[in-house]
Amino acid sequence: MDFRYIGKSGLRVSSICMGTMTFGSSSSRQEAFKILDKAYESGINFYDTAEIYPVPPKKSYEGTTEIIVGEWLKTKARDSIILATKVSGAASGWFVPPTRHGLTAIDSFHIKKAVEGSLKRLDTDYIDLYQMHWPDTIVPIEESLKAFDDLVQQGKVRYIGTSNDTAYGLTKANETSKNRNITRFESIQNNFSLLNPRFLDELSTVCKNENISLLPYSPIAGGVLSGKYNNAFYPDDARFSAYMKHENPRVQAQASRFVNDKTKAATLRYLELAKEYGISPVTLAVAYSKHFDFVASTIIGARTVGQLDESLAAFKFKIDDELMKKIEEIQKDILYPMG
Repeated sequence: MDFRYIGKSGLRVSSICMGTMTFGSSSSRQEAFKILDKAYESGINFYDTAEIYPVPPKKSYEGTTEIIVGEWLKTKARDSIILATKVSGAASGWFVPPTRHGLTAIDSFHIKKAVEGSLKRLDTDYIDLYQMHWPDTIVPIEESLKAFDDLVQQGKVRYIGTSNDTAYGLTKANETSKNRNITRFESIQNNFSLLNPRFLDELSTVCKNENISLLPYSPIAGGVLSGKYNNAFYPDDARFSAYMKHENPRVQAQASRFVNDKTKAATLRYLELAKEYGISPVTLAVAYSKHFDFVASTIIGARTVGQLDESLAAFKFKIDDELMKKIEEIQKDILYPMG
């Protein structure tokens, strides 16, 4: 088992993290328990959730995933698990979440409300890694970090992280923590995959120089890198098949970002490359996302327990220099398929 540390923290995590965002929507409680049990038995000690889960975000859904994870957590020794969750991002951000009636902010009030709710649903007295789901464009980062620092001082949270942030946002937050001598973000959870290598442009430099870890999510690009969208007809039970028909334009736009001519063309190349190496394209994708030295743990997902095997195979498969060169050639030929 490959274990790594998150940033400068004491969190020693498996190089693959079990994501939970489908638990309570496309994955039932029973199936979620099977997925979690198999992940645990396979050596995964790191689990990621959020107060807004499951997806797609709905008022009737929110908090369900944390409840399921909390119930499962009772079947294991608590200190054998590294548990991460997130406070919903601000309503001033990329979309207005249903959480707290669409009035969310990364301020002291909302952070306190969010963590108390998560602790109750997860039925635990502490969270190992508490993350900002996306940045607040209004509330100063000083206020946000001070509120997070209070949680650490109170023992409710061990370490903090951010998500869906920019190089500027991460750098400013890091310098603010230094200047104010308060708890800093030890991690950043951003989209990173064979189809979306933009993290390498700037953010990877910040992470390497400041020893902040990336926790990549969507390593198989929402299932696109499995090749299931490269057929003449998209599967009815696939996430983006549903998103394409969704009434919300933002959800439709997300589907278009993941499934388009460029992503399908690039995926076809990766399917051929995986075949050449005798592995699943999913294994290739997960192995790529966990390959880099600034990555602590790659977050995988599954709707069914059967979907785990190909991702878990990435524990053993390593990207060598020859294979990385072939990957970089594809990325050069088809630049930024996801925009």
